[in-house]
Amino acid sequence: MGAVLVSLTNGLQVALLLARGRPDALRYVEPGRGGVARSFWAAAVCLPAFVCLRLMDWAEGGAPLRLGHAVAIDLFGYVIGWAGFAVVSSWLATLLGRADRWPRYIALWNWCNVAQYVLLLVAGIPQLVAAPSWVQLWANWVVMGWALWLEWYATRLALQIGGPAAAGMVAIDVLIGMVIAGISGGLTPI
Repeated sequence: MGAVLVSLTNGLQVALLLARGRPDALRYVEPGRGGVARSFWAAAVCLPAFVCLRLMDWAEGGAPLRLGHAVAIDLFGYVIGWAGFAVVSSWLATLLGRADRWPRYIALWNWCNVAQYVLLLVAGIPQLVAAPSWVQLWANWVVMGWALWLEWYATRLALQIGGPAAAGMVAIDVLIGMVIAGISGGLTPI
């Protein structure tokens, strides 16, 4: 349990430093296979935020009739999306000649997701307080830009690749998320 607690503490430090654009975030990424494996605890840390975001969507657009079915599909998509990008990014890192940097990258990417989920929750606050639509729109644009920049920055930092290659990695992550959302949305009964 001690190793998990240390990993969670370090990971949250990584997320905080990354959100502020600090390259010393890499200093807190645990090395080796154990550090990579423990970095996937970030998925568990992000799960409550994921659930909150889904609840916010349902509050605005209406909950599906078969709620249990919809929750199961969403959770399945969450796991597949998280693990799917890890697999695809390993292949891409090899293609870019950065396979040796991939373990550190995927650990950083995992904790980067914590910062991104916090940002997405912050973007939802104007909706919860019924702020004017222009405030909601601007909050979404600012947060989405920050979240995308954050992943791009983490990718460049960990893999030590150029901006266009990092942008391509981020685009593939976004594409995987969109495909999974499209599939799971098609499977979720209204």
